Amino acid sequence: MSMMSEFREFAMRGNVVDMAVGIVIGGAFGKIVSSFVGDVLMPPIGMALGGMDFSSLAITLKEASGDVAAVTLNYGTFIQTVVDFIIIAFAIFMVVKAMNSMKKKEEAAPAAPPKPSAEEALLAEIRDLLKKD
Repeated sequence: MSMMSEFREFAMRGNVVDMAVGIVIGGAFGKIVSSFVGDVLMPPIGMALGGMDFSSLAITLKEASGDVAAVTLNYGTFIQTVVDFIIIAFAIFMVVKAMNSMKKKEEAAPAAPPKPSAEEALLAEIRDLLKKD
């Protein structure tokens, strides 16, 4: 099963408990990833691109005039948010993928063959005795 089809199966699952757990863990994990992206990942990328600060990247749509603030399109913040989302989604997907593979291994383990009934054991014993003679 490919990663994409597993991801689709995960996304379409209707189990409310799984969804609730994902939301809680995702919310908590999101803060960690946001800090990682904003404080650890983006500064070196910005430095490699000539000292650029992604959070301050914006296009001014209308200049400030008097008491009215400038209208800006803050695409740098959007880039950071997209990177946050991709990291969070991939990390949660990998955790669920690992859980699914462990569940499949448990299901795939063959059960021990059933113990023969008393009649079958007796018949097998008679057969073995007849083979000796």
